[in-house]
Amino acid sequence: MYYINAFLLVGIISMIGQIILDNTKLTPGHITSIFVSIGALLSFMGLYDKLIEISKIGSSIPIMSFGNLLYKAALEGFYNNKIIGLFSNMLSTTSAGISSSVIIAFIISIFFKAKD
Repeated sequence: MYYINAFLLVGIISMIGQIILDNTKLTPGHITSIFVSIGALLSFMGLYDKLIEISKIGSSIPIMSFGNLLYKAALEGFYNNKIIGLFSNMLSTTSAGISSSVIIAFIISIFFKAKD
């Protein structure tokens, strides 16, 4: 049942993103930013944890999980070191993903050329 829930959750999120992309003038960057913000907002309201209970791994795959991780890390930093911790701890949980994305993008750019 977890696989079905994960598939449905990620499918619905992807479908919403595609509908927004097809019917508005928003770019993929705008949509990504919207989904990150929605993930942080759901985490703030306590709803993202319920998504995790329902779909397990499915809720950690879409871009909304990045917003959830940013919110949780910033909140933990705030509890530990107040305002300084809010900013210094924000990227601690996501730094491995960000670093690997940059490195993989660089490696791929060596082998493939962008089209005009």
